[in-house]
Amino acid sequence: QVQLVESGGGLVQAGGSLRLSCAASGRIFSTIAMGWFRQAPGKEREFIAAITRSIGATYYADSVKGRFTISRNNALNTVYLQMNSLKPEDTAVYYCAAKYGVQLVAAVGDYGYWGQGTQVTVSS
Repeated sequence: QVQLVESGGGLVQAGGSLRLSCAASGRIFSTIAMGWFRQAPGKEREFIAAITRSIGATYYADSVKGRFTISRNNALNTVYLQMNSLKPEDTAVYYCAAKYGVQLVAAVGDYGYWGQGTQVTVSS
């Protein structure tokens, strides 16, 4: 079992930046991958980025490439999502997720563990 707790959401103006954190606890092995997703009202949950715990390999959705950066601090069992050049369309609840296995995938169903989410609101 893996427990995930997100933090760092809030209200920011368009063009601004936020950094989300996801603290993991429980059965954390080297062969684990963690991801960030988001869900806007009335829309499906959308993949943003993923990272492997072992070598830090990353995978991004095209919609955030060049603006968002995922990183991890294994000593703290924490994954981050640095979000720059935020747009109003980035407004959503952001979720951290984890899966066993080092494959970086975008499907919601491939992740077995989820945090409670943190709200990000970007004003125009």
